Amino acid sequence: MNILLDTHILLWVAGAPDRLPQRARTLIESRENTLFFSAASLWEIAIKRGLGRADFEADPRLLRRGLLDNGYAELPVSSAHAVEIDQLPAIHKDPFDRILIAQSIVEGVTLLTADEIVGKYPGPIRLV
Repeated sequence: MNILLDTHILLWVAGAPDRLPQRARTLIESRENTLFFSAASLWEIAIKRGLGRADFEADPRLLRRGLLDNGYAELPVSSAHAVEIDQLPAIHKDPFDRILIAQSIVEGVTLLTADEIVGKYPGPIRLV
């Protein structure tokens, strides 16, 4: 399965693996799955880190390098992803979550999230 990790799952993988739900850990550790991270997640981390958010303390440069070094595939943001957003129901207002949802739909990858609001969207989303 192709899996796109949402931003908090990425942060937990990198800095707080004990926070990962067991279901997420099982999917992430399975060699049968290809793991993706979005450029949008790194953008979100950079912005929120700059704002001083305690839950976004990771250095986005180090995180990116670590993810790539550990075999994660990077998913850039494209115009196809951007225009898909207008097809999404107005369940969630967070622009970073909305672009991740759009990416999962356009690319046909499963978005792995612990966010119950994101889990309400239709499409290839797995709530853990």
